[in-house]
Amino acid sequence: PGMAQEVAPVLLVVLARLVSSTWHEGSGYSAAESHTNEVYVEEDPPEPALDYRRVPQWCATLNIHRGEATCYSPRGGSYRSSLGTRCELSCTRGYRLVGPSTVQCLPSRHWSGMAYCRQIRCHVLPAVLQGSYVCSAGVQMDSRCDYTCLPGYQLEGDRSRVCMEDGRWSGSEPICVDMEPPKIRCPDSRERIAEPGKLTATVYWDPPRVKDSADGIIKRVMLRGPEPGSEFPEGEHVIRYTAHDQAYNRASCKFSVRVQVRRCPVLKPPQNGYISCTSDSNNYGATCEYLCEGGYERQGPSLRVCQSTQQWTGSQPLCAAMQINTAVNSAASLLEQFHEKRRLLVISAPDPSNRYYKLQISMLQQAACGLDLRHVTTVELVGQPPHEVGRIREHQLSLGIIEELRQFLHLTRSHFNAVLLDKAGTDRERYISPVNPDELFAFIDTYLLSEREAARRAQSGDPCE
Repeated sequence: PGMAQEVAPVLLVVLARLVSSTWHEGSGYSAAESHTNEVYVEEDPPEPALDYRRVPQWCATLNIHRGEATCYSPRGGSYRSSLGTRCELSCTRGYRLVGPSTVQCLPSRHWSGMAYCRQIRCHVLPAVLQGSYVCSAGVQMDSRCDYTCLPGYQLEGDRSRVCMEDGRWSGSEPICVDMEPPKIRCPDSRERIAEPGKLTATVYWDPPRVKDSADGIIKRVMLRGPEPGSEFPEGEHVIRYTAHDQAYNRASCKFSVRVQVRRCPVLKPPQNGYISCTSDSNNYGATCEYLCEGGYERQGPSLRVCQSTQQWTGSQPLCAAMQINTAVNSAASLLEQFHEKRRLLVISAPDPSNRYYKLQISMLQQAACGLDLRHVTTVELVGQPPHEVGRIREHQLSLGIIEELRQFLHLTRSHFNAVLLDKAGTDRERYISPVNPDELFAFIDTYLLSEREAARRAQSGDPCE
């Protein structure tokens, strides 16, 4: 390597001398024409080496069709293709340059590159459905194409497009649309009366008449509402039809179907009772049954029927307070009176001063509404014989009945205890300390309510709140 570095300067000097010796003063041509195999370094010749007065044209004259070459020669404007001349190429409007934008005349007597001007053209515009277009100059630049639509259609989008310098059309492709909706006519509104014992009426009608104003083609007709021949409930019902043409324009029409139901006056439930009815409660043919709350008994007819005269049969019954007969000869006879009517909470205490007893009675007095809502009757058995007391509200129980109740329900006199019986007289829960009314009510609502009671509670809520 060290030897190469020492030899390199000598080699450059030799090459420089060889290059200098190949130029013939004033000729513009080199000895390279003799086709030797020697290699020469291309360098800009010394200024005095060329005589531009004798050889002003070193490279071929540039001539770009549909374009222009703006050249700058180191020897001035008169030498447009002399050695070292640099030319900037451009095209006239409507043409695009393909190739380098700048070329230079090289010592090889060739330009450094080739370029030409290609005409700017846009792609052929697609056909427009239900319309057409006319262009001023085909697909050439600056050509303007104007769009029109067939009669009955409107142009939506750009009305004209121009071929731009980048070879693309301005704007976007418009469309011809049918903006006029079809014509639709629905049948007339109608009224029907429900049949006896029914709340509905069967109604028929013919489909609507539809006509398109443009091409006569109806894409689809949609119904919003029941089909013809459907069962319509009581009241007014709006039937809508919507028609779509080929261009998805739509038109709608509507008519009404009214169904009447013959009805009797609305029955009111008796105080401390309720009504259970068939059908819709008061339509012709409906039957209503009168029922009383637990602890109340019905006085009057149990069933009433809505007649075609829109009047009820029979008269309004009453729900009277249940009569408790304590003058019975056994505890079984006493409990039978509450069967399927009331639940019993039987409380036993050794004496009236027992603190558990007094606390329990106090809590139950404050929860009287909730007890009655859940059909609970309280029975108290307090004290020791022969001064023992038994009572249901204001009704006193005999000592014999008290003893039978204690034995039947296994209630001791030695301390506070209580038992909850359901409507069937079954022992469901026992307490050895006062029971909180909320806990008692939660147990009844969860485990002891019948389906009918639960449904009524869900419907009417809790009036005690």
